[in-house]
Amino acid sequence: MKRKILFVVLITLLLGVSLFAQQSGSKYKESEYYYYNVPIEKIYAYRLGYVVIYRISGNRLARTYLPGEWFTTIGGKGEIVGLGSGKEWPSMTVYYKSGEFSHVRLRLRRQRTHETWGVVPLSVNIDDYFKDIEEVQLQF
Repeated sequence: MKRKILFVVLITLLLGVSLFAQQSGSKYKESEYYYYNVPIEKIYAYRLGYVVIYRISGNRLARTYLPGEWFTTIGGKGEIVGLGSGKEWPSMTVYYKSGEFSHVRLRLRRQRTHETWGVVPLSVNIDDYFKDIEEVQLQF
């Protein structure tokens, strides 16, 4: 008789725990945002924005162009955060909302003399690469 009572109590507890787990799990919603974090090999300052060189599969390099106007307004498509001087490697995080490009964040080294910073020479004209850019085109 004691075994039957103990068995019923254990089953009741297990059912209660499983129902609680199902209910508590349902209150958490999956985020509509997702992101890609990409380590930056080199970033070039240009008068119209930034040229970001990053590493892709096969140990190859790819580049993307980020218009300067993305970084001039609060809540714009671009943000520079975490200007640091530590040993963290500079990185670019590209955010997507519901599958559409949302914004990009750059985490850069504070010292412009650091090896990851570069400047496009004044004699080089790459203005055409900054025209009509609506989103970051990442390669993998």
